[in-house]
Amino acid sequence: MSGMAKASGDKTTGLSFLLKPTTPQGPIVAVSGDDGFLKREVIAALRRSLCGEGDSELDWHAFEGPQAEWPDVSDAVSQRSLFGGGGKPVALVDDADTFVTRYRDQLEDFAGGSSTGVVVLDVKSMPGNTRLAKAIAASGMLIPCKTPDRGPEVAKHRRDAAKWLTARAAEVHQTRIDSSAIEVLFDLLPMSLGVIDQEIARLALLAGEGTGIDATLAKEHVGGWRVRTAWDLVDAAVEGRAADALGQLDRLLTAGEQPIGVLAQLGSTLRKFATAAAQVEASERAGSRPSLPAAVKAAGFAPFKLADAERQLRQVGRARATQLAQWVLDADLAMKSHNSQPSRARIELERLILRLSREAATRV
Repeated sequence: MSGMAKASGDKTTGLSFLLKPTTPQGPIVAVSGDDGFLKREVIAALRRSLCGEGDSELDWHAFEGPQAEWPDVSDAVSQRSLFGGGGKPVALVDDADTFVTRYRDQLEDFAGGSSTGVVVLDVKSMPGNTRLAKAIAASGMLIPCKTPDRGPEVAKHRRDAAKWLTARAAEVHQTRIDSSAIEVLFDLLPMSLGVIDQEIARLALLAGEGTGIDATLAKEHVGGWRVRTAWDLVDAAVEGRAADALGQLDRLLTAGEQPIGVLAQLGSTLRKFATAAAQVEASERAGSRPSLPAAVKAAGFAPFKLADAERQLRQVGRARATQLAQWVLDADLAMKSHNSQPSRARIELERLILRLSREAATRV
């Protein structure tokens, strides 16, 4: 659904870009801010827009900012691959703040010229009063991804978030969510798109096929203490504290939480760990030195969870991390078939928690 309008000088926000994507015509796009979930969605939309939906791997080149060198990035976008998928060559520089500092002059020159491809900079900050930011705004795109906490931007952010989450519920989670349910989520949860999206995914499973998410369902299954308890369960499980995790599970199920909903939240985190482990193994196969912090970040953990996630992944260990996606799938299939009764579904959750225990680590 990407438009082909010229994006010159565009100072759009991450949410407004997702609601109405445009194809950047300039040589640099800067995606800035601390909302890691929103940045990942924006970068994914840019990839679809610039490289197309087909064989985009041939046109998309990813670099780790601290190790990236400007000649390599420049070469990646200077010519099309003979086997490209029909899109523009794009170089994504992840964690690019140090890269920008080292190559500011080259980037300023590049932003003012013409290029076959596009450089996408994933940065924490891009002050608008710098020469580079002005050069990018004049020809490319600046896309800030953050949650405003004051002023008129707050109301606009909520409106845009409601529109985007509603569309995402239909496209990604295959469910319909009422505007009243969105407001309930805004009231009960922190204004974090990643957290709210995970709750919508959980509610979609509880709603089942053919029914949507309304305010009643949201109020029944989204509560402050339940959300905190569920996240405490996830942390305890991946840290190997099985007794604590089982205690949290008992409290949730006793309060009426459905096992499939608990699995949705736990499974979402475990799949991220599986993705991080796969990133590490892919780096090793490519002959490069794997970076655990980069792998955890690429897997989709929120910025404030990166340090914890790295520590937790070390506890899980590679042998188990590479099996997590299959374990979650097995539990999900069991809960939807022979272990669909709550008492049997609970066993699947307990089995998953015990597999993650510190004691089990020595047996994998």
